[in-house]
Amino acid sequence: MAYVIPTEFVTKMIDAGEAKVFMSTRDTLIRAFMAGAILTLGAAFAVTITVNTGQPLAGAILFPVGFCLLYLMGFDLLTGVMTLVPLALIDKRPGVTLQGMLRNWGLVFTGNFAGAFTVAVLMAITFTFGFTQEPNAVGQAIGHIGEGRTVGYAAHGAAGMLTLFVRGVLCNWMVSTGVVGAMMSTSVSGKVLAMWMPVMLFFYMGFEHSVVNMYLFPSGIMLGGQFSIMDYLIWNEIPTVLGNLVGGFAFVGLALYATHSARATQRAASAKFAPAE
Repeated sequence: MAYVIPTEFVTKMIDAGEAKVFMSTRDTLIRAFMAGAILTLGAAFAVTITVNTGQPLAGAILFPVGFCLLYLMGFDLLTGVMTLVPLALIDKRPGVTLQGMLRNWGLVFTGNFAGAFTVAVLMAITFTFGFTQEPNAVGQAIGHIGEGRTVGYAAHGAAGMLTLFVRGVLCNWMVSTGVVGAMMSTSVSGKVLAMWMPVMLFFYMGFEHSVVNMYLFPSGIMLGGQFSIMDYLIWNEIPTVLGNLVGGFAFVGLALYATHSARATQRAASAKFAPAE
């Protein structure tokens, strides 16, 4: 379970961000599609466990299985690339531009949504026997989750919007810590352990993850949830994406870069040996 020190895994973070900017459209979309699908299958699994056992903690403990699998297979979530790719831009890696970063984010968002929506349709079919009967208990629970996390926030007005945004920030603070966790070890067991803990925390605490929500809300609408597509976009997805961006970039990527990157180390060394005035 070999540990990689911060100065080394921060370099790996920057390298990963740079590689994603130059990745082909085809590969980016495939990797994002699979990431969205696998993560949301994990979410469906966690909700099923919670409903069948009545124990939310049991669902939270087992939810990270999808997250761990998708990162071990080299797939990409929007929440991860919003943390890693900006570091390559800040580090002034050759050829990395703002346009390239936004292109990557757009492609990953599209792929994640396509993967999550595919799983939403497939799971809705299983919950309703091909839309021939009312949703089962798990399907009904997903519909209620969609209501609570859209019109539930809207009922509180500006305070609800602030709460939604903050939950998005806190979510990707933890999820991106999990992304970095995969770089902290050279063994599979070490990677899984480091990813598992923060992702379990975010799910149990009810924070807002933009890609998980790409499954929960379309699925909720198909399963009879009393909210609209506009409710989903305005009172969840858009503020959640913005909160995820702030949480992942500011509290994980930028914080680590500022103190552990090669540039930060060089600045510290220069300050240490600078002549006194």
